[in-house]
Amino acid sequence: MTFVIIGIIVLLAAFVTSNSNDPAIIKARPFLRYGGLLVFLAGLASASFKQINAGEVGVQTLFGKVQDRVLPSGLNVVNPLVEIHPFATKTQNYTMSAIHDEGDKMGDDAIRVLSLDGLEVIIDLTVLFSVKPDQAPFIYRTIGEDYKNTIVRPMTRTRIRENATIYDAVSLYSTKRMEFQAKIYKAIDEDFKQRGLVLEQLLVRNITLPASVKASIESKINAEQEAQKMQFVLQKESQEAERKRVEAQGIADYQRIIATNLTDKQLQYEQIKANLAIANSANAKVIIMGNGRQPLMLDAK
Repeated sequence: MTFVIIGIIVLLAAFVTSNSNDPAIIKARPFLRYGGLLVFLAGLASASFKQINAGEVGVQTLFGKVQDRVLPSGLNVVNPLVEIHPFATKTQNYTMSAIHDEGDKMGDDAIRVLSLDGLEVIIDLTVLFSVKPDQAPFIYRTIGEDYKNTIVRPMTRTRIRENATIYDAVSLYSTKRMEFQAKIYKAIDEDFKQRGLVLEQLLVRNITLPASVKASIESKINAEQEAQKMQFVLQKESQEAERKRVEAQGIADYQRIIATNLTDKQLQYEQIKANLAIANSANAKVIIMGNGRQPLMLDAK
C-alpha cells in the first residue's frame, strides 16, 4: 500500500507541473509520469497479494468493517484496500501459576478458591485452546485480538471458583480431583464454544491446601503407615511363634516315639554304628571296649 501512495504522489506532482515552462521540469515530466504510474501499478499489484503464514488465518477489514471471508494460510488475492489481521489457529496455552515467572502474568497468578468447608485452596492451572478458523472474524468483531485476557482468563477463573465450592478441601486435593477437573472442563468448554474458541485440554497442575490441613493429612498418612508397619511386625512374630510351636511339637513327638520303642538291642546297634563311624574317620584312634561300659577312645598320635 505504501508504493500505491508514493505512485499517486508522483503522478500528482507530474500533473501539477504540467503547465510549467521550466526546462528542467519539462525534461523531468516524462519520468514523473511514467515513473509514478509504474510505482503505482507495482504497489497495486503487491497490495493485491497477501501471504498468510502456516498456523494462521487472515481477517480482512475494509474501512473499519470486518469482512466475513477468512484468508487461509498461503498466498491470497485480496482487495488492495483491505487491512489484514493475522489470527493464530494453532494450539495456544494460558498458565496461571503461583510461581513468580511461570505464568502468563508476572507474580503470583494462581487461582484462590474457597472450598465447601470454607478453606482457601490455591490452584495452578494451564489451559490449552485454539481459535476456530471460521470464527476468527466473529472473534475480531466482538472480542478483539486480545481474547486471552478478555475471554480465556476471566472465564476460566470464574468457572473454577464456582465449581470448587461444592467440594471440601481434602476431596479437592485427593479423591475428587479428577471429578473436579472434568466438571470445570465441561463448563469452560461450553463457554469457549460460544465465543469461537476450542478448549483442547485443561491441566490442573497443582492444588495447595492450607498449612494446617496439609499437616493434618501428613499426620494421618504417617499414622496409617505406622499401623501398617505394626501389623506386619505382629504378623511376622505370629508366624515365628507358630514355627517354634511346630518345632517343639516335632521334638516332643520324636522323644515320645523314642522313649516308647527304644530297646537295649536298639541302643547297642546305634552304639556299634557310632563306633564304626569313628573307626573309619581320617584320624586314627584306638578303641577299647569295656564290659558294658562306654568305649575308651585314644588318639594314636
